[in-house]
Formats: sequence, C-alpha cells, structure tokens
Amino acid sequence: MGFERWFNRTLNRVWGFVEDRTGMPKWALRPQPAFTFQPSYWTGGFVATAFLYQVISGLLLLLYYQPSVTPTYLACGQAAGTLSSAPAAWCSTSYILNSVPMGSLLLSSHLYGAYAMIFLAFVHFFRGYYLGVYKAPREFSWMVGTLLLLTTLGMGFTGYLLPYTQISLNATNVGLVLALRLPYAGPILGPLLLSDGTGQGLLSRMFAAHVLLLPLALGALLYAHIALFESHGIAPPATSDPLQRRRFTHTEDRKHVPFMPHIFFYITKWALLYIGLLLGIAALWPWQLPTYAGNLTAAAVVTEPDWYFLWLFKLVDFYGVTPVVAVGITTVIMLFILFLPFLDRSPRTHPRDRPFFVFLGNSMISFFVTMTVWGGLTPGIQILPMPIVEILGPPILVNALVVGLFYRHYRSKYRARLLASGNSARLPGAYPLARGSSLSTPGARLEVGGRD
Repeated sequence: MGFERWFNRTLNRVWGFVEDRTGMPKWALRPQPAFTFQPSYWTGGFVATAFLYQVISGLLLLLYYQPSVTPTYLACGQAAGTLSSAPAAWCSTSYILNSVPMGSLLLSSHLYGAYAMIFLAFVHFFRGYYLGVYKAPREFSWMVGTLLLLTTLGMGFTGYLLPYTQISLNATNVGLVLALRLPYAGPILGPLLLSDGTGQGLLSRMFAAHVLLLPLALGALLYAHIALFESHGIAPPATSDPLQRRRFTHTEDRKHVPFMPHIFFYITKWALLYIGLLLGIAALWPWQLPTYAGNLTAAAVVTEPDWYFLWLFKLVDFYGVTPVVAVGITTVIMLFILFLPFLDRSPRTHPRDRPFFVFLGNSMISFFVTMTVWGGLTPGIQILPMPIVEILGPPILVNALVVGLFYRHYRSKYRARLLASGNSARLPGAYPLARGSSLSTPGARLEVGGRD
C-alpha cells in the first residue's frame, strides 16, 4: 500500500506539471464519475478502439492492394510454382496473404477487426437501448449513434467486395439489388454504386467508398457523437425514479475522475487487451482466400454474405418476400431505431418499467440471431410459410410471456411496498393503485428510487 500511495502521488505531481505546461485540461475530455470504471460503461470506447485499429491496418494494406479487375498473369501464391491468371485485386490480396511479411496476420486481423467492430457496435446499441440512454436530453446523440451503426455496416458491405472473390461478387450483386429498392434513395444510389456497369466500375466505387467516403462520414459522425457526449456527460444509471436528473452539474463534474491521465490509462488498458486478443485470433485462425471472381474451373459458389447481413439475405428466401418487401421491412426497423427517443416518452429509464420496448428489443435480438443462423445453414433455399411460423413464432411467444410475467410480478411487488409504506401513490409517474384503495388519497409522498 505504501508503494501504491507513493506511485499515485508521484504520478499526480508529474501529470500536474504536464497539464500546467500544456494547458491540457482545456482540451481533454470531461471527467467521469467513479462508478463508470467498469467495462459495461465503455462499450462505445471499445467501438472507437476497433475503428482506430481498422484505420491503421487498412492504411498498411493500401500499400499492397490493387483495386483492379484486370487479369494478371503471375504467381498468386496459390501453390508453389503455379501460375494463374486472375484479377489484380484478387492477386494482390493473395500476395499480401502469402508473400508480404506478417501479411496474413495483418489482413486477417483487419477482417476480424471489422467483425469485432460491428459486433461491439451492436453491443453498444443494445446496451443503450435497454438502459434508456436515448431519453432526454440525449435524443440527438442516439440518432447520431444510429447513423454511426448504419455507416459501420456500410463499411462492411463495401469492404466485402475488395478481395474480388466469386462469393463476394455474388453477395455484393444481391446486396445492390436490395439497395436499389430503397425508397427515394435507391435511384440515387444506383449510378453512384454501379458506375458504368462494368466490374471495374463497381470495384472502383466500392473501393472509394470503403477507403475514403465512408471513413470520412464515420469520422465526422464519431466527432459529433463525442461532442454530444461531452455536452451532456455520461447517462446516470437506469432507475425507476421518474424525477431523476439526467445531467451532472458542474460542481459534480469537478469532483469526478479527470480524463487525463486516469481515464486515458484505463481505456488504454482495455484497448491493448482488445488488440492482443484480435492479433491472437488472427494468428491462430488466419483467413483463407476463396477462389477469384470469374474462375470458370471452380465449382458453383453459393451466394452468402458476411454474418451481419445473413439475416437480410435469408429474409429474401421467404416465400412471398420480394426484394421490395425485404427492403421495406428493413426501412421500418431503421426508422423505428432512429426515432426511438420520440416513441418512448416514459420518464423512467429502468428496463423493468418499459416492458413493451424490452419486448421489442428481445424480439429484434431473437429475430436477428435466428435469421443469421438459419441463413448460414440453408443459404439460398426458399422457405415456405409454415416453417417460418414454426421457427420464428415460438421465440416471440416465449418472449412476450416472460416479459409479461416479470412485469406483472414487479408491479405487484411495487404495490405491496406502497401499501407497507403507508404513503400515497400520487407521485408523478407512479403506478396507480386499484380504485378504492386506502392509499389513493393525496397528502403524503413516496420516494421512488427503484434500485432494489
């Protein structure tokens, strides 16, 4: 303990000198409460770390990658001494994997890093969804975060084609058909994505979007998201109290833990752990490059996108679901998420006080997971109406039953506490008692903390 106190005291002195000479408190991020020092409060920081690694690894890959479909007659690394004529994009990817020092680790970690970034973005989204962080005054922060999630998915979609394999070309073409069906946006996206209609035009547009346009949009949205976070501060813990303050005061901020160096070192610790795990997975399970687009000697390749779009591709396999219907369902989901702060107007933030939206969140998770697994097991196979009901129906019914029972149990316990307290239930937002209850008269006030 003596060494720890000495170390912390010395660190504070050194950092105090640095802050005094650099004016760091004027540009460092705002301090945070001590209760936020746990991983669940920093899911957004994990997404930012993943994005930073993707930028660095992607810039290194640009040193070797060639965005061209022109056939190249050279040793593409398929086998020692074997020559093949394949698109330059595919050959340069093969060259990175097989000839560049640490190239396999670099490319595999970039690919798995994209998966991790999308997964962490979904974790960050659903954490905010269940804890109600989208409520006032953070409505616009939620909307910017939703656009960030959609842009991240766009990064994954455009990057999937770059190795120019047959499977990635097939999946991209199907995705383009769906994108062109978007209301109003489809006719605009068509010329932008398809270019002159050739393979080279498509690859060039996807390459430009992946390495320039979408990263710029992602960076701008990330800046706006962080700026809004700095304006409102971190959301307090979820509670059943409808009168809870949703901001920390300036005086409270001054008592919080400063960003530099404490929070910075805390985030750095988790960032290094993330990078270590990512490199370890990439080293143990390096990515294998599928056959190139246009390889007539290869067996028929089943069209299958990456996991984060499998649910949408499987939706098109449903009987009676056309691309227009699939795009319509996706649009409704996106609009619901985007405008959620204006749909859920309850002042309470605890999940147990929002059963309908908890049910919707559980239904979205079960739907996406089921459809993703289903799409991976049976890609491209049409599904008749009865199997659809048999597979998708039970999880929704069980979800409704469980959420309803838990909510009913919670409300009964809440009323029991009101009866035992002898106070009135007329606090704004409190659940009403049955008509005729002895506690229905005004007068007393019950403090609803909702943390037990």
